Amino acid sequence: MLRIYNSIDQLLRRNIDDSIADKRLAVVEIIKQVKENGDRALYQLTEQYDQVKLTDLRVSEQLINDFEDEDQCFKQALLEAAAKIREFHQKQKRESWFSLQEDGSLVGQLVTPIERVGVYVPGGTAAYPSSVLMNVIPAQVAGVNEIVMITPPNKDGSINPSILSAAKMLGIKEIYTIGGAQGVAALAYGTETIKSVDKLVGPGNIYVALAKKEVYGQVGIDMIAGPSEIAIIADEEANPVYIAADLLSQAEHDVLAQAVLVTTSSRLAEMVQQELTKQLNNLSRREIAWRSLKDYGGIVITSDLSEAFKEINKLAPEHLQLLLKDPFTHLAQIKNAGAIFLGEYSPEAVGDYFAGPNHVLPTNGTARFASPLNVDDFLKKSSVISYSRTGLLNNGEKIITIANKEGFTAHAQAIKVRLEGEKND
Repeated sequence: MLRIYNSIDQLLRRNIDDSIADKRLAVVEIIKQVKENGDRALYQLTEQYDQVKLTDLRVSEQLINDFEDEDQCFKQALLEAAAKIREFHQKQKRESWFSLQEDGSLVGQLVTPIERVGVYVPGGTAAYPSSVLMNVIPAQVAGVNEIVMITPPNKDGSINPSILSAAKMLGIKEIYTIGGAQGVAALAYGTETIKSVDKLVGPGNIYVALAKKEVYGQVGIDMIAGPSEIAIIADEEANPVYIAADLLSQAEHDVLAQAVLVTTSSRLAEMVQQELTKQLNNLSRREIAWRSLKDYGGIVITSDLSEAFKEINKLAPEHLQLLLKDPFTHLAQIKNAGAIFLGEYSPEAVGDYFAGPNHVLPTNGTARFASPLNVDDFLKKSSVISYSRTGLLNNGEKIITIANKEGFTAHAQAIKVRLEGEKND
């Protein structure tokens, strides 16, 4: 089922979507319609793309207040997951700081939350209440004053109950049942009903990703998320049943998802292949998982673990599991990964839902330079400078020298007039 490769480089040559240019043109046109026609465009586009005829864009506060989730087990699990996620992200919080120099000058950094943030939560055929938690909680920890949520509607125009349950639990009052590129455009540019945001976060399909790319600059974004990925490094003692289950946990996301095993053992690779065939038959999304494994999955067999880690660092996977005898001893060899899971009791699924770290992660090799969604994504840092008279007198000529070297004589003049003024006093 999974192809055997000698190098990760062969896997990095993923199929290119030839229709991406057409999709981008469609997204640009959708954004244009929303900018020009506001709410009217949202109603029309939702009917066109989602086959849903909305009567209202906003979920009423009364509906939110009156909603009660009857699934008490789900509600309790969500509460406990939220507590763990909040506890983890509290540790990321930054504070403003100021430093007084010997000459009486003061420099520092003022840390302030972004004022208004939009959260995109995927909906439609699958609902992701966990994405509500992962996107909203770090924003709340950062101190964001206004958090607005959008999510595609059900076929009857309603909001998915599990998403509403998570939103209500976190106190989100401003929710709109719109999705796709039109939802992104509404948050970026605003309409008669929807006030624009300062930053937009959250995962979505290819149209959402392209729309986020198009509106960047008008608003901030978290990242351009691609299909999900998992890579597993396993030695000969690893359990093939666990490995197969973990590979399938990502393959079921999307036909474009990528599941990769890197191992030193040909025997283990063979046993994993057998387990994949066995477990695949029991999955509700087996067709999606099968296509993902066939088109984008693979097994790379290396001569030793050192080579395995070199291959993984080239892949820079979204999720990386170490199913090794002593995984902690290998942690320093990892240079590029969105989230790292150590040991056989740490499947990727615990990170998706419950452990606490954020599951919004860099994909498609961007873990080489990007980080998981975190509290910093919802904060702004402003530099603070209060120069003293002594500081300016001591350093003014040096500043003038640098300014003149760059050809900015007005910069130099702004310092020079102050120095001359002090001499005349």
